[in-house]
Amino acid sequence: MSRRRLDSRSGLSAGLLGEIQTPISTEAMESVYEITAELGRGKFAVVKRCVEKVSGKVFAAKFLRKRRRGRDCRAEVIHEMAVLEMARNNARVVNLHAAYETDHDIVLVLEYAAGGEIFDHCVSDELLPEAQITRLIRQMLEGVHYLHQSNLVHLDLKPQNILLTSLTPPGDIKIVDFGLARRLGAVGELREILGTPEYVAPEILNYEPITTATDLWSVGVIAYMLVTGESPFVGDDKQETYLNVSQVNVDYSSDAFSRVSELSVDFIRKLLVKAPEDRPSAAECMSHPWLWQQQLCLSPDPATTRTVRERSCGTKWAAPSEDPEDKENFLESPHSHAKRFRFDEETSAPGDGDF
Repeated sequence: MSRRRLDSRSGLSAGLLGEIQTPISTEAMESVYEITAELGRGKFAVVKRCVEKVSGKVFAAKFLRKRRRGRDCRAEVIHEMAVLEMARNNARVVNLHAAYETDHDIVLVLEYAAGGEIFDHCVSDELLPEAQITRLIRQMLEGVHYLHQSNLVHLDLKPQNILLTSLTPPGDIKIVDFGLARRLGAVGELREILGTPEYVAPEILNYEPITTATDLWSVGVIAYMLVTGESPFVGDDKQETYLNVSQVNVDYSSDAFSRVSELSVDFIRKLLVKAPEDRPSAAECMSHPWLWQQQLCLSPDPATTRTVRERSCGTKWAAPSEDPEDKENFLESPHSHAKRFRFDEETSAPGDGDF
């Protein structure tokens, strides 16, 4: 069943962009690029590593189905391209290099981030040092602030959608997956049920107006995960997850935050508040002292080995990762079955869950 509920009577859904500058070539992509490996696969998209034959430069080619469940989705792909174009001048957002069209797909040739997802650092036995965490969060906020200045909201910020330019040491961040992004202010209030359950803000669940503060909630969730190695709201099932989000049921115990400074708790508490108007903006977040205290240290703190807590019972997902940019509206998280992370390789593809 469709979960698209938008307050718009215009031809395009509310918040979607319809104009692009990047030409969509009908030339065979294989004449320009050599496809070398598959990076990820979702229900309606495949991401492949490709090399430009002339320059030898590596890119990520995202093959997006033009029709999904019998519906023409070309406009949604065009919207994603338009959002990437608007953010092209920001170093924290993945760059759109080119686009191609085949009979069944539109292919976005994107900047390649060799370091993978920061999600891998959330589930690693060794969590990142606090100085690295604050650096990554500062960079994420720089990207989010840039989007918000253009009245763009991402609406699916999560560790799987924050990539790194290199793995060791962790490089700079690149925000990806703009399939659910929306532009605010185009057609009155925007209300929509969309996102990934354990990262979504309470106002989404309550079908209340979406604002830039909706993204800042997700930043708080990501910060919590990087610091503790646990997902703050995920429950044993979807309904428990929704309840945890709506009640802002968060564990701030000293056990969860034993390895980091008290300022980290203050930063996260300021973001994980139910009322959107009470959350700081991205610009205000960037001035929080926690994000700068590590700059004063003479040497970075060492990586910390995760302490196994009673409620941490997950295993690392060994299957090929889902396409981080293949999303329908409100979807069932593929790892929403444990208080930390538990993966089921038989989980349905993104977009198959019911709200």
